[in-house]
Amino acid sequence: MLLPNYSGYTLEAGIDEAGRGCLAGPVVAAAVILPADYKHSLLNDSKQLNRKQRELLREDVLKDAVAWAVGEASPAEIDEVNILNATYLAMHRAIQGLSLPPAYLIVDGNRFKTTLATPYTCIVKGDGKYLSIAAASVLAKTFRDDCMCRLADTFGMYGWEQNAGYPTKMHREAIAIHGTTPYHRQSFTLLPKQPELVNK
Repeated sequence: MLLPNYSGYTLEAGIDEAGRGCLAGPVVAAAVILPADYKHSLLNDSKQLNRKQRELLREDVLKDAVAWAVGEASPAEIDEVNILNATYLAMHRAIQGLSLPPAYLIVDGNRFKTTLATPYTCIVKGDGKYLSIAAASVLAKTFRDDCMCRLADTFGMYGWEQNAGYPTKMHREAIAIHGTTPYHRQSFTLLPKQPELVNK
């Protein structure tokens, strides 16, 4: 069972991202403030859930959250400032998009950089420990998947509706055949030099 609160502050926001390891598309972050005594038996790290479960949980999070917001950084921004800084940028946009200012932030992972005065704690694998981070994980993942599905309507040859821009064998083979799009991250290794490095 995931925990409802880390800091003791009522307006504690959980922060998580999706899409850092992708070859294409934005990196998306979400910030979620849940009720202090919130309980949900199914809410978990989005990577432990299937697509249908994530979609159902997104509806619950959007309905139950005290406040929520999603932010993103574009492929061009990723190429300009690198993926780590672009992730921080997306997180800041999500935090600043909240309808209520958070009193405390709990951020999934082991690093965070901010100019905000809000106190924070980084929690490794926090999306499997705290409900608000898990909720942010679900929102970031589902909103990003929706984005990649929309892009797939125009760029169907890359299979983004299935792989969400991650470096699958199919995605890399499509890059080798069709080249890149404006949504590919040019600063990433889009095609490995050795064929055996292509992910199965």
